Amino acid sequence: MDDGTTESGTELLERALGYALCAVRPVTPESLHRPTPCRGWDLRALLLHTGDSLAALHEGIEEGRIGLLPAQDAAADPAEAFRSGAARLLGAWAAADSPADRLVAIAGLPLTAAAIARTGALEIAVHGWDIARATGLPRPVPAGLATVLLRTARQLLPGPEARHPLFGPPVTVSAEADPSDRLVAFLGRDPYGHEPCPRPEADAGERAPGRPGA
Repeated sequence: MDDGTTESGTELLERALGYALCAVRPVTPESLHRPTPCRGWDLRALLLHTGDSLAALHEGIEEGRIGLLPAQDAAADPAEAFRSGAARLLGAWAAADSPADRLVAIAGLPLTAAAIARTGALEIAVHGWDIARATGLPRPVPAGLATVLLRTARQLLPGPEARHPLFGPPVTVSAEADPSDRLVAFLGRDPYGHEPCPRPEADAGERAPGRPGA
């Protein structure tokens, strides 16, 4: 995956994690029941889903493969589990020798770790946006990060057939919309909060390549 930028997948992943960690900071146990921009998912469910994405990325860089079955442990405190998972993931990537050059197997298909990191960065950043909206403290994706991730998203989702069932159709925004609004709108979210995005409908118990369900 080459989006024409000089920024590595590892750098994007680090920036996406930093943004998402800021979004998770205000989460309290009392807020876990709040609805999110993803229809049918409350904040607890979204944090558990995103935490499993972190675990899959960690598995990929540590073991060279990503299994299809998600973790079964439902954390009592999914926000703290997310923070711990982010720290483990950052540590694993920092400790790996030339992580971007590694191959990671998903359902028998080898993909570069760099491509998986970019895909993971996209999911983590967009779910960070979802989490921030759910807490009542909206936080736009930083403009530079959103601009690069939008190019990644357009490569991953070149047409309508690539969207179903994980993403809804793009939401129309004005030509003057900022990069964060354009990114989330491209992924089926209404940046102005009028309509929820569709809930990902991947088969229960399965993981999609590159970390699904953004």
